Amino acid sequence: MVATPGIRAASLSERPSSERYEALIRVSQAIGAHRDPKELFRAMTTELHRVIQFDGIVVAQYDEASNEVLWNACEVCNKQNAVPPSDIPADETITKWVYQRQEPLVIPALDQETRFPRMIAFLRSKGFQSICALPLTTIHRRIGSLAVASKHTDAYCEEEVRFLSLVADQAALAIDDALNFDASRVAQAALQHKNDRLRLLLEVNNTIVSNLELRDLLRAISASIRSVMQCDGVGVALPDGESKQLRVYAFDFPNSKGLAREDILIPANEDSPAARAFQNGEPASILSTDIDRIDPLAAAEGLKSLCHIPLISRNRTVGLLSLARLEPIPFSPRDIEFLSLVANQVAIAVENALAYQEISTLKDRLAQEKVYLEDEIRSELNFEEIVGRSQALRSVLQEIETVAPTDSTVLIYGETGTGKELIARAIHNLSSRSNNSFVKLNCAAIPTGLLESEMFGHERGAFTGAVAQRIGRFELAHHGTVFLDEIGEIPLELQPKLLRVLQEREFERLGSSRTLRTDARLIAATNRDLGTMVEDQKFRADLFYRLNVFPVQVPPLRERPDDIPLLVRHFVQQFARRMGKAVDTIPTETMNVLVRYHWPGNIRELQNLLERAVILSAGPILKVPLNDLQAQPAPSTTRKAETLEVAERRHILEALDAAGWVISGPNGAASALGLKRSTLQARMEKLGIRRARAAAQSRVST
Repeated sequence: MVATPGIRAASLSERPSSERYEALIRVSQAIGAHRDPKELFRAMTTELHRVIQFDGIVVAQYDEASNEVLWNACEVCNKQNAVPPSDIPADETITKWVYQRQEPLVIPALDQETRFPRMIAFLRSKGFQSICALPLTTIHRRIGSLAVASKHTDAYCEEEVRFLSLVADQAALAIDDALNFDASRVAQAALQHKNDRLRLLLEVNNTIVSNLELRDLLRAISASIRSVMQCDGVGVALPDGESKQLRVYAFDFPNSKGLAREDILIPANEDSPAARAFQNGEPASILSTDIDRIDPLAAAEGLKSLCHIPLISRNRTVGLLSLARLEPIPFSPRDIEFLSLVANQVAIAVENALAYQEISTLKDRLAQEKVYLEDEIRSELNFEEIVGRSQALRSVLQEIETVAPTDSTVLIYGETGTGKELIARAIHNLSSRSNNSFVKLNCAAIPTGLLESEMFGHERGAFTGAVAQRIGRFELAHHGTVFLDEIGEIPLELQPKLLRVLQEREFERLGSSRTLRTDARLIAATNRDLGTMVEDQKFRADLFYRLNVFPVQVPPLRERPDDIPLLVRHFVQQFARRMGKAVDTIPTETMNVLVRYHWPGNIRELQNLLERAVILSAGPILKVPLNDLQAQPAPSTTRKAETLEVAERRHILEALDAAGWVISGPNGAASALGLKRSTLQARMEKLGIRRARAAAQSRVST
């Protein structure tokens, strides 16, 4: 309990021993439940008040190495400030005396004590008359002291000192544990900080090897640096060849006011700290007072701390890495040392990306006028008959590689002319059945009355005109693959027999009662919505679920604009070789029209147009009848319903083109779309939108 003036708590000697030890247990339990030093001290103070009279209590640590006393916790019952003045030397403190001698110190009357003059003066100024101090020691180390003080003289008898010694032993263990826990947290935080920085280096390295597009590379690196370095903005500037200034290529600053943005130029004069860091090859750190004076743009953005790190590779400065904070927190020498390591990696990335960009530019220049087959791309994908490298097509090919080794039924969805048969053949070629037959059947091309015979065969005389026995497609495809195109056209009365073949792998020929077995894998294709047909009761639900084990959606050509130049080259060379012609040049304007056209007939329409074009071409230049395309209805009137993802991708591309591919700022695409810059960048990443890829839609690749 808390003592009140003029009233003393009953001393321990006046209490039963059982009550004293119960109090000790409570103290032990209370302080053992806390690891935070402040909470531990409050709990200990509360419990001690129940059994010991005191008006103040203090826990202190003594550091031998520095000869300093650390006052961890101090309390006076009337809430006065009890922290001793910092100018009291450790040699004049009771804590050091108790620490060195490892024995309790009881001063019954402070006005008669001549030792520790400044300490005694401080205690007396708080109204204390007597004090009892005890060492805090464990078997592992000495910690400091625990002291209780009273406003009464001779407040602590021998019995109370013995009890407080037991309390001090328990408190020492708890305090030692709390201090170790606190030190562990500090060490863990330091280790986490170190690991974060090592992870940043790893992320930068991984980004370098996985991305050669310069802007995408620098944007990814900037975002990683901003997160780890706990700053508000990161930018990378590279020399601008035309203006001989520094152009900001990547800028990651979510809270930007829009004044600083990508593609702005940094003046290359000696008054600019960024330009000086670039010219001298030495890091520069600037604080708020200097920023207001020498960097008006940064000051207008509200920045209070800047750091410029030159990107140096092979003794040559190739760019500048800049970090910014909205708070006046300087970048420490250790920060600059670490950022220099990061800058070395970024410099290598910049050189590699610039080299790649130069090679890519030369390659595109050659591809503008020459027709060639991209054998490397198709061999990389392991699909010799399928031409393309778009992300949409690659996703389909990955699905093919996944399902091909299995014997599962595959249902291929896609519009007419998208190449569903090629997908089915690729699945067969990659399966263990590739050495056996691939048997195809177009269900829409066979009259309804003959479709059952085509699938399962018939016996002689089974119907009028059946003059001989006929083997069906499932029987021919034993140990191979059956491909049923336009499976949505199968009549309802035939669907149970097809379901039986899929489930039981058995059937009877038309006109026969003998059951035959087949080990044929089924691959089906359709351009119709079978789910809707099931709802309209035009297709059996059980057959639909059996077919829909592994659905594959083949994208239409309008969703693969990146593949159109490759397909054009492939078909032109194919038809030219077949017709004995040498067509090796495609005009830029022609390729642009072909890339922009909507292609309602998909690849089949493109193939037929190019065959006609090769026929019409008398010389080496391809003559495409573009009037045939212009005569088609406008895409807006022929376009089928787009998926949400396709519509979103098209809308973003239109906004980017209108903004000249500037993302942030008042005239950027993000502002036009009503989005934050970071949100737009995240959606572009999700939809696979990159400037180089999208630009292919507006330039010729012949």
